[in-house]
Amino acid sequence: MHASADPIEAISQRLARFVTAQRLAWADAGPEAQVFLDAATRTLAGGKRLRARFCVTGWRAVANAGGDAKAIPDAVLDAAAALEVFHAAALVHDDIIDNSDTRRGQPAAHRALEAAHAESGWAGDGSAFGRSAAILLGDLLVAWSDDLLEQGLAHASHAASAREVYALMRREVTIGQFLDIAEEAAFTTAPDEEHAERALRVASLKSARYSIQHPLLLGAALAGADAAQSAALAAFGHPLGLAFQLRDDVLGVFGDSAVTGKPSGDDLREGKRTLLVAYTREGLTGDTRAALDRLIGDSALTAEQIAQIQETIVATGALQRVESAISAYAAEAQRALHDARLSPSAVDELRELAEASISRTA
Repeated sequence: MHASADPIEAISQRLARFVTAQRLAWADAGPEAQVFLDAATRTLAGGKRLRARFCVTGWRAVANAGGDAKAIPDAVLDAAAALEVFHAAALVHDDIIDNSDTRRGQPAAHRALEAAHAESGWAGDGSAFGRSAAILLGDLLVAWSDDLLEQGLAHASHAASAREVYALMRREVTIGQFLDIAEEAAFTTAPDEEHAERALRVASLKSARYSIQHPLLLGAALAGADAAQSAALAAFGHPLGLAFQLRDDVLGVFGDSAVTGKPSGDDLREGKRTLLVAYTREGLTGDTRAALDRLIGDSALTAEQIAQIQETIVATGALQRVESAISAYAAEAQRALHDARLSPSAVDELRELAEASISRTA
């Protein structure tokens, strides 16, 4: 049990203990395995621990609804830590899919493993090795997330409900990730008027539910939430998750690379068919729309071309429309908490987390 009002340090310590145990378990596997474990360790460093924070606050919202502040059980900290490991796995695979060279200002996992290949003097194609090893790294992290979750659920009172939430989250993220890459190819066959709806479907499955909604529901499940409490948290978490992803989309085009840790306009080079792009296309016709489609997804886009697309996005009103959508989704999330039978102090925490989620710069 942990009574700390800020459990993030406890979660980081739990992750550190878990990784140390894993490294000890594979100490005899040889130096090559240590290269792999070094890479796994790096993926878990840093980050905002957003999903962990929503998980713990979801637990508090239900567990402390009666007014008495309870210490956070180890099962909740394990579940929160598992979410962070799963998120790390998703980022590793995402960077491979998107051909991203950096993550949080550091080499992406596949690039770091490529560098390790060169530093070790190994034979063969270093780039191919890095990508193959990173695919396996993501798989290892998914397995680790399951291990952490199951360790936490071993003595939890509501393990079945929590396990169901986590399993659904994993399935939805995988489908959402596929739809994301499919949209980069399938947009040419979709009617123009459907692009915005399709972009929001991807945002919902790939990010909104797993970033906020499911972490909240996982924590709430471990606290024994009833149907009304779960519904209130879901009604808060999903629109806030959409606002969170739309902010991510804006940062992917207009963000400061020194803050985001990724090159400015990277989403345009990767061909992301976001709501921002869908709204921009709605403001264009004929040749100008076709010209935009030819540019988006070109990995060789220059800084001047990125600036040109940014100007087009602003000129069509697409940026303002997305900003308005972020505000509308955030307001919808806030309304869901009105009169909900949840801990008042936890609701205050949720409001603060909501503001941090949509006003972030990275």
